[in-house]
Amino acid sequence: MHFSIPETESRSGDSGGSAYVLRKEYGANVLPAFPPKKLFSLTPAEVEQRREQLEKYMQAVRQDPLLGSSETFNSFLRRAQQETQQVPTEEVSLEVLLSNGQKVLVSVLTSDQTEDVLEAVAAKLDLPDDLIGYFSLFLVREKEDGAFSFVRKLQEFELPYVSVTSLRNQEYKIVLRKSYWDSAYDDDVMENRVGLNLLYAQTVSDIERGWILVTKEQHRQLKSLQEKVSKKEFLRLAQTLRHYGYLRFDACVADFPEKDCPVVVSAGNSELSLQLRLPGQQLREGSFRVTRMRCWRVTSSVPLPSGGTSSPGRSRGEVRLELAFEYLMSKDRLQWVTITSPQAIMMSICLQSMVDELMVKKSGGSIRKMLRRRVGGSLKRSDSQQAVKSPPLLESPDASRESIVKLSSKLSAVSLRGIGSPSTDASASDVHGNFAFEGIGDEDL
Repeated sequence: MHFSIPETESRSGDSGGSAYVLRKEYGANVLPAFPPKKLFSLTPAEVEQRREQLEKYMQAVRQDPLLGSSETFNSFLRRAQQETQQVPTEEVSLEVLLSNGQKVLVSVLTSDQTEDVLEAVAAKLDLPDDLIGYFSLFLVREKEDGAFSFVRKLQEFELPYVSVTSLRNQEYKIVLRKSYWDSAYDDDVMENRVGLNLLYAQTVSDIERGWILVTKEQHRQLKSLQEKVSKKEFLRLAQTLRHYGYLRFDACVADFPEKDCPVVVSAGNSELSLQLRLPGQQLREGSFRVTRMRCWRVTSSVPLPSGGTSSPGRSRGEVRLELAFEYLMSKDRLQWVTITSPQAIMMSICLQSMVDELMVKKSGGSIRKMLRRRVGGSLKRSDSQQAVKSPPLLESPDASRESIVKLSSKLSAVSLRGIGSPSTDASASDVHGNFAFEGIGDEDL
């Protein structure tokens, strides 16, 4: 979705002037049009509309690595967020949740960006500064059953306090979670007591909510390790389990293996996993390796016309988001697969971060990184530090959970229908090429 910015505004006002400079620097084809400002005070409804436009704009920008890494552009977006919500710069308390629901209250400025808040949380928990880059902050919506629905990963240019309070809904929370996909990096984090406790709490939580697939015998072994307080051994066993470290999305629909097929998508271990149920069959799972995705894109479609019929995951009157990727089904056959979900942008960001991680590893690099220091050159430690609470013992496995039959790695167990390319209303610049795809060999097929 694009929004025009009038030329009369583009040269006046803080955000407008910055937009003009950025368009001149990057070009109109690279920089999306910015939601326009008004000369007069906004009504509450207009403020909410601009907030929604700004949020969509920021998510769209995140898809472009050139803009996402621009400090000029990030500074511009930070000011725009404050201007839209008319939030003065002042010190406030911000609540951040750990994966197990534990609350961490930190003192921040309303103008603090994501990495500032992340540093404040790390200081509160006494997490070493060289491990901060292994974790990220996520905006989630807490459901009635206490489960989290992930809205998005908070970006570097976001102001977390403004992002969560502008939604004016207590269901929205900020959660700390590990930010990498390869479990080999767990070794770096587990060397530290706080890092170990964070991974342990997250893993127990993921098992309890059914994100990690566990058999009854594995569940018994895990509980035994819990009783012995053998956290590292617990994590070593958990690393061998299906969907360890994955991020699960809300139920949605896909056109695989047939149109409007209800699925549950999970991202992790360099793949997208689709759990699905075909008519008259038990729950099945198909895996799409990121190294076999030639490209992908996120598109939006207009609401269904009056008199049209809706299907699961699709509601009338709302813009529908779709993630479409071109997948190498066999050595000589590429096919488009489309997932329709409000979390399509989040899925795309997960794909990109998995590709980035694979490329770093391929080049012999490391994801270990130091975030930008505060003024003074060192991380300010909190006077009142908070320990990560140990989660309770695992409850008995849910007898209602079904076992999942794994489809073959080539997905040949499913009869694939001919699926054409998605609508071509998006320009070529909207397609994300996959650099990891170039390294595929016959052994990957």
